[in-house]
Amino acid sequence: MRRAPCSLLIVSRTAAIIGSIALSGLVAGQNTMAQNYPSRPIRLIVPQSAGGSTDLIARVVAQKMGDALGQTVVVDNRPGAGSLNGTEMVANAAPDGHTLLTVAASFTINPALHKKLPFDPVRDFSPVSQLATLPHILIVHPSVPANSVKDLIALAKAKPGDLNVATSGIATSTHMAAELFMYMTGTKMVRVPYKGGAPSIIAMIAGECQLNFAAISTALPHVRSGKVRALAVTGARRSAGAPEYPTVAEAGVPGYEHSSWVGLLAPAKTPQPVIAKLNAEAAKAVQTQEVKTVLLRDGLESVGSTPAEYAAVIKAEVAKWMKVAKAAGITAQ
Repeated sequence: MRRAPCSLLIVSRTAAIIGSIALSGLVAGQNTMAQNYPSRPIRLIVPQSAGGSTDLIARVVAQKMGDALGQTVVVDNRPGAGSLNGTEMVANAAPDGHTLLTVAASFTINPALHKKLPFDPVRDFSPVSQLATLPHILIVHPSVPANSVKDLIALAKAKPGDLNVATSGIATSTHMAAELFMYMTGTKMVRVPYKGGAPSIIAMIAGECQLNFAAISTALPHVRSGKVRALAVTGARRSAGAPEYPTVAEAGVPGYEHSSWVGLLAPAKTPQPVIAKLNAEAAKAVQTQEVKTVLLRDGLESVGSTPAEYAAVIKAEVAKWMKVAKAAGITAQ
């Protein structure tokens, strides 16, 4: 067996040593950055208008995180193009932890609806934490002869296309909740889009539509008043805001799960020590009793996941909505 020339061994060992030194320097540099982070105010971009659930969570978390990190966290609303404009800004921002993004579940629906996005939801972002979830609630008009999810499925199958399902708009979370239900139950209903959650429920109360997968905070007052009837919630577990209602999965559609959610992201390649620091403070913020109380008023439930857990949610949701959109015939624009 021939031995490698001595000069080659020296070069190889030298390269390995240089590589090791470079890696050590990179790690040391990232750790130093994390220790000094944040060195200036943090901009938290919300790609929707002020006043919605995403904005609400961003503001309460921003205040808590700012106090803990010793720097102001400024909420910057950048709506437009269905949340794509603000999201793209963060995808192109410097990965130093001073520009962050708060997103809703539409972040993972968009790839199924757009042939070309100005960013990749997996490649271009570093997940920090899923902050909260907002389950929907399946409600029906009082005239609908269905007192359970199983009754509703039987009715829809007996009269395909006769039931109108109200949504808060095309490709919104309420729309996709309905599409997922039809996909998993083999039913066909007519989707009727409205300009928002509240108008969709008003139309339903007026009898224009027979059912709705509405945001729980929007629907519950009408459920309590008897104007609509609730059958089940759409999340993985019963809602803290309405624990008396079963999940859709419990009520007859095993595996069904859909919730709106809000999460915190940083640009891709943000150093892991910085991500870890942000995650610790974000998770701590949403788990305080004060923040839990504020969120629960709007039907939101605190989460505070790890970066890895949130990354898994994003990947799974992107794949799920690609499959549902294809089955429903929703074409990418």
